[in-house]
Amino acid sequence: MTELFIAAGGGGDPIGTALTHASLGSDADAVVLTYAWERLTVDPLPGPLAPHDFAGLDRDTLPVPLVTAGSKPVGQRGSTLPRLAGDLPTRLGLLDPYAGVEGLADQIGRTARALGAGHISVVDMGGDILAHGDEPTLVSPLPDALVLASCRLAGIPATVHIAGPGLDGEVPEATLLTRFADDGNDLGRTIPEWAANIFRWHPSEASTLLAAAAAGLRGPCLTREGAGPIPLTGHSGRVWDLPLARALDHNRLAQGLLAARPHTLADAEDVSLRLYGFNEVERERRRAIRRHTARDLLDDETFLSELDTWLHVQRAGHPGARYVSVRCAVESLGYDWRLTEQVRDLLTKHRPGLDAFPLLSLTH
Repeated sequence: MTELFIAAGGGGDPIGTALTHASLGSDADAVVLTYAWERLTVDPLPGPLAPHDFAGLDRDTLPVPLVTAGSKPVGQRGSTLPRLAGDLPTRLGLLDPYAGVEGLADQIGRTARALGAGHISVVDMGGDILAHGDEPTLVSPLPDALVLASCRLAGIPATVHIAGPGLDGEVPEATLLTRFADDGNDLGRTIPEWAANIFRWHPSEASTLLAAAAAGLRGPCLTREGAGPIPLTGHSGRVWDLPLARALDHNRLAQGLLAARPHTLADAEDVSLRLYGFNEVERERRRAIRRHTARDLLDDETFLSELDTWLHVQRAGHPGARYVSVRCAVESLGYDWRLTEQVRDLLTKHRPGLDAFPLLSLTH
């Protein structure tokens, strides 16, 4: 039997989804459906990639195209999905949100039927899938809301798994804990080898923090520039399960999408603007205009000197923080995220005391 999962937020959520699948103790194969919707540091153009933005997709196996290790984004687009497809223990199916809510529901329903899956597991990293819309730190509610609405229309029983509440920096952990009815389940303390390999190169912070917390790391962690420290607590490495209907009760945007049945992503953006007062794709367009080119070459001596100075400033400015993500350090210093693996190797050799895998220690 093949199980069907959906990584609700795109980006690095397939990693957390695969970790959640592994924690459930099932030996069954899994297909993870996901958007190719990544941050501008990965994909310089705003909005998600559509299937036509990739070459080398497997279009013959399932009703949705599968991303493979041989797939490549075309033109100016960027994506971590092809490399993830080679490293994850699950297959990756590509969702196309440009088809609107009913189009997404059709993609999900036909894939479930092709796999013989009578149940869908939706995984959201951080918990913004339960956002009410009035949270001041909410940034990206639309991808999750589209998944909820589409699963409801697909008519297949579904469970929503919330992994690492608050770790995406959008809805605080304390707020989310009031929306759960139980204590959740441990993810498991051991980081699987496949996940450790991914964390060496992938820029995802929420999935990295989830694994770090599950492994026992505790304390505030500095993440991407502009976000405040995110606390790693006893709840951060846990997963909560909710019926689809309960998640929908929390999500006003998903309810609005069900009522409006937008036929395109642009129409769904309008629903978000009407209900929540902002359109996250338009925010991406504005940020894309202001983006600066990152440095894509690494001089070891220069980087280490810059890092030492930067860490000194962070320790002084955030005296209670214990950790920092590698992505935060790399991007704050103006380097391209694709240097992450090279940076880790450099630090292992020259700054081993910073290692708190998959994070860096600020207390060294």
